[in-house]
Amino acid sequence: MSGQSKISIENLTKVFYKKNSRAIALDNISISINDGEFVCLVGPSGCGKTTLLRILADLEKPSTGSYAIAPGKKTRPLQSMVFQERGVIPWLTVEENVAFGLKMRQLPKSVIKERTAYYLKKTGLDKYAALYPKELSGGMKQRVSIARAFANDPEILLMDEPFAALDEQNKFILQEELLAIWSETKKTVLFITHSIDEALLLADRILLMSARPGKIVNEIDISLPRPRTMEKVRADPEMAIYFMEIRKHLQEEVQQSRN
Repeated sequence: MSGQSKISIENLTKVFYKKNSRAIALDNISISINDGEFVCLVGPSGCGKTTLLRILADLEKPSTGSYAIAPGKKTRPLQSMVFQERGVIPWLTVEENVAFGLKMRQLPKSVIKERTAYYLKKTGLDKYAALYPKELSGGMKQRVSIARAFANDPEILLMDEPFAALDEQNKFILQEELLAIWSETKKTVLFITHSIDEALLLADRILLMSARPGKIVNEIDISLPRPRTMEKVRADPEMAIYFMEIRKHLQEEVQQSRN
């Protein structure tokens, strides 16, 4: 991590209006995420985590406040987003899906071919390059989404529970693959998860959100050395304390939202 701020969010609030009612999704969010930092957002369902990512992806507009993503190379897109599902384009092959963002940017064919081949291999998709999404498992489709996001070489990666729908075995494999690619690229990542184990495995820092209206109420710095494995996370006494702290936070927020 360089220590320079890559994502800056200042006093950001998002209100949704419907007929005669209003719902505050995000309330006065102010955070700074450093260049190369891997940050996980953890909070109860409905607290506005996805809304925050959609704002950073320029898919939603804030009601008040502001955000900024520090630019890098002029040819590099500001962000790529990896969704929980529906991230692949069904009428394109695996190879065409991974190359899609590069082709949209009209990069030279040699660059597209080289970068696509590299990330197909890094994610274990090179043998399946000619297949279509309907021929792939859920885990393989998420590999395609991750390969496309990294191949597009964005300034930041926004990841909305990309492994939530997968079985435990596939989840562990993809978590390790994600960390391996991230350790090479050092992309700035903002990652939403409901899994405490996943946050402890992946993050440099965990931001805890309250129930709606969503606020950042606490943050936890994870100092466990990398490379990490789930076995190391679960065996570490400090990680066990953090696990219980986050679990207690989620339980309290869910209970409060029901009162």
